[in-house]
Amino acid sequence: MRHLQTLRYIEKIARTGSLRSAAEELGITPSALNRRILAIEEELGVEIFERLPSGLRPNIAGEILLDHIRQQLADMERVKSRIADLSGMRAGHVNIATTREPALYFLPEMIRRYMRDFPAVTFAVNLMERGAAEQSLADLSNDIALVFEPVHLHDLQAVHSSAQQMYCVMAHDHPLAGREQLRIYECTDYPLLLPARPGGIRILLDAMAERVGVRLVPALESNSLDMLRLMSRESEALSFALEINLRPSLAEDGLVAVPIVQPGLAPGMLVAGHLRGRALPVAAARFLETVVKALARR
Repeated sequence: MRHLQTLRYIEKIARTGSLRSAAEELGITPSALNRRILAIEEELGVEIFERLPSGLRPNIAGEILLDHIRQQLADMERVKSRIADLSGMRAGHVNIATTREPALYFLPEMIRRYMRDFPAVTFAVNLMERGAAEQSLADLSNDIALVFEPVHLHDLQAVHSSAQQMYCVMAHDHPLAGREQLRIYECTDYPLLLPARPGGIRILLDAMAERVGVRLVPALESNSLDMLRLMSRESEALSFALEINLRPSLAEDGLVAVPIVQPGLAPGMLVAGHLRGRALPVAAARFLETVVKALARR
């Protein structure tokens, strides 16, 4: 609706921190966007942005307005989804916050299937660290979250939690490839390809190592799980993966995955949920139901 357009402009400027960048993303000129902001400030009788050499930043009044704007935009998405549902057509937009683990294979496949069945639904997938993903639910920039090892859980209403087995990924002809299971200390005799901190996989690996008194020294450290997996081919280097982010066609890459067992240490948890107390837009709620059912089947 037209009256929400200027609100979207303000939210975009706050998110990008730049009038020019926001204008480029919105498809209007910076001067036209600036006039809209000046008109809002004149109507409110206060400035809502600090003009800094590095760009624009919401001041206290701007933060108050932004909170209202995000509530309004979220409410409109919920209304649009409910109206679309009344007509028998699933429509709407779903904003998803996720950590890297589900984003490799599981989440893209879920979205692909859903878009095939409900082409009027659009998606935005935002890759984040654990704490940031949870925080994005509180400021309504995302509707649902799929997070491995959440940090807080205070504002996250978990609708599904599942334990994730840790695997060691290696070349098919690696000396350890024939094992049925491994302990973490057995991996330290080989070069280690480790996910960067503060990712949930690294946190869990470090906890395993600490429990048995060994130290994991990375030959390569990266926040790209795909890169680490591919680096395991044709070498003795070991990478690590959860069940949720194991490539379905792992053997086609010349790789095998061996489970790592650690008695007495709780497995990491993958949690799907939304902001506690929030009534989700219909499109987001239905997609979350689909995700939960798929995770339960696994």
